[in-house]
Amino acid sequence: MNATLAAARARNRRDVALWAGWASLVAGTVALTVWALRTLIDVPGELLPWALLGLAAVPVAVTAAAVPRLRRRAGAVAGPSFVFCGLVLTVLAVYLVVVIGLGSEVDEDGQGVLAFSMLAALTAVLLAEPVRVRLRELAEQWAGRPQRPASSALETFGSRMTRAVPMDELLLQLAETLRSTLGPLGAEVWTGEDGVLERTVSVPERGRGRLALAGAELAAVSRARVSGNAWAAMWLPSVLAGAGEPGRRSVRVASVTHLGRLLGLLVVVRSTEDRPFSDDDDRVLTDLARQVGLALHNVRLDSALQASLEELRRRNAELQASRARIVSAADASRRQIERNLHDGAQQRLVALAVKLGLARRLATGDAAALLDELRTDVQETLTELRELAHGIYPPLLREHGLGEALRNAANRAAVPTRVEPATDLRYPPEAEAAVYFCCLEAMQNAAKHAGPGASVTVRVNGSAAGGLEFEVADDGAGFDPTTTGESHGFVNMRDRLGAFGGELTVDSAPGAGASVRGTLPTAALAPRERAAEAGRP
Repeated sequence: MNATLAAARARNRRDVALWAGWASLVAGTVALTVWALRTLIDVPGELLPWALLGLAAVPVAVTAAAVPRLRRRAGAVAGPSFVFCGLVLTVLAVYLVVVIGLGSEVDEDGQGVLAFSMLAALTAVLLAEPVRVRLRELAEQWAGRPQRPASSALETFGSRMTRAVPMDELLLQLAETLRSTLGPLGAEVWTGEDGVLERTVSVPERGRGRLALAGAELAAVSRARVSGNAWAAMWLPSVLAGAGEPGRRSVRVASVTHLGRLLGLLVVVRSTEDRPFSDDDDRVLTDLARQVGLALHNVRLDSALQASLEELRRRNAELQASRARIVSAADASRRQIERNLHDGAQQRLVALAVKLGLARRLATGDAAALLDELRTDVQETLTELRELAHGIYPPLLREHGLGEALRNAANRAAVPTRVEPATDLRYPPEAEAAVYFCCLEAMQNAAKHAGPGASVTVRVNGSAAGGLEFEVADDGAGFDPTTTGESHGFVNMRDRLGAFGGELTVDSAPGAGASVRGTLPTAALAPRERAAEAGRP
C-alpha cells in the first residue's frame, strides 16, 4: 500500500520535471533558431524580442503540470519534442558550419554560396536518419517510453498464441503487456476451474493466491465481462484487497470463460490520478479474455488428450505383454508335450519294438509272422509319433536354432523348398518359435495355393541391431490377399508376431506367386552367439 502511494508520488514528480525540461528545451531551441537565422540570412531584424518568444512555453508547462490529466501526458509530449528540436538544431548547425564556416571566402557573385547551401542540404539529409534514431533513444531514456495503446495487448497475445510458447510463459508475457498498456500499477492473471482459481502470474510479483467461488458468486463472476471497483468489492473482495490502497486505485476485472465455464480472471490496476478506463480499454479486455479462455480451453483439451494417449500406450503395452505371455505359455506347453512324448510314449514304443524283435527270434511259424507284423506296426506308430512331436515343438529348434529346424522342415515339405538362413545368432526361445511356426505356416500355405511345379524359398535375416526378419516366397499360382490373406493361418501368424510387436506383410496376386514377410523388432530380441548357446534349451 505504501509502495503504491510512493510510486504514484514519484511518478508525479517525474512528470512535473519533464514539463519543466520541455519548457526549457523549447525556449532554448527557439532562441538558438532565431540567432542562427539572423546569422545566415539577417532575419529577423530585432533579435531579442523573437528570442524571448520561446518563453511562452513556460506558462504552458506550468498549466500542464497543475492539471492531472495533462501532467500525465508529459512523457508523450517531451519525447517527440526532444527529437524535433534536436533535428532542427542539427540542420542549423550543418548550415552554420558549411555555409558560414567554409563559405566565408567565396566570391560575392552568389554562386559559391549557392553551392555551399546545396552541400549543407545534402549533408543534413544524410545525417537526418541516424541523428533521429539516436535522438529517439535519448528521448526514451529522458522521457520514458511512450504509453503503448491498449489494442497492442490484444495484437501481441494473438501473435504469440500462434507460436510454440508454453502457457506459463505466454501468461507471464500477457501480464507484462497488460501492465505496460492498461494497468501501470499492476496486472494479474488467475486460472483454474470448477470455481477454484489461483493467481498464476502477477506483475509486480505478489505471490500465489487462491480463490474459491460457489453458488451465486460463481454464477455472477462467470456471467460478468469487464467490471470495476464496485462490482469487485461485492463479488471478489479478496482480489480487490490485493490490488492496492482503496480509494487510490482503479481496478478492472475481466472474467475468462469458455462455453459458460469460468477458467480465470484478468485483473489490471491503475491509479485514480491516471486517466480513467475507457470503453476501448474495456473492449480490449473483453476480447483478450475471450482469447485467453480459448487458449486455456485448448491447453486443457491437450492435457486430456495427452493423458488419454498415455493411458492408451499403457494399455497397449499391457495388452502386448499379455499376448506375449499367452504365446510364451503356449510354446512352453508345446515344449513340455514334446518332452513328455519323447521321454514317455516314444521310449516305451522303442522298448516294445526291441522286445518284439527278440520275441521274433524265438518264435516260429504263424507266431513269427504275427510278431513281424506287430513290430512293423510299432515302428510305424513310433515314426508318426516322432513327426507329431516335431510338429508340436521340434527339438532341433531348441538345440540348434532356426537354420537347422527350418532345413529339417523343408526336407519334409510337400513342395521343393530351399532355406537361406543369413544369421548365426541365437534368440530368445519365444522369438525363435514365433519365426519358425510362421515360416512353417507359410510353407504349408504355399503347398496349398502354389500348385504343381512350384518351389519355395525361405530367407531369414537377423542382427543384434536390426531385429529379425523372414520371408517365405513361392513362384506358384498366387492368390488374392483380400480373401485368402485373412484365413486362419495368416491370422495365427499375425497374432504370433503381434505378441512381440512384430508385423506380417502378405504380397501376392493371381499368377504372380506369393511372398509372406514378417519382422520382429529389436526390443523383442536378446541375441546370443550360437557357439555360446548351442545345445541349451
